[in-house]
Amino acid sequence: MTAKEKRGRRRYIAFSVCLGLNRTDLITRLRNVAGEAPYVVQCGGGFAIVRCAPKDVETVIGMMMTADPSSASLMASGTLKALRSKVPGLADFII
Repeated sequence: MTAKEKRGRRRYIAFSVCLGLNRTDLITRLRNVAGEAPYVVQCGGGFAIVRCAPKDVETVIGMMMTADPSSASLMASGTLKALRSKVPGLADFII
């Protein structure tokens, strides 16, 4: 069995968020919205990356819009490398 067969596929979604928002604050806001937050890969500098299952992409986008009304979904991808290379400014902010 391959790793993807065991854990399932993943999607990474890039968001533009307010500049003052950090990872801890975003996780707290997402937990207030849904009880259980999706995994936040990074957040800061006006960008956030959130990981989820492919079937949950629309749900996570809705959660983000509720948690941070100024946020906007930029792109979803199956890999972080592709996401960081295709979204301008995101590659400059890597934790």
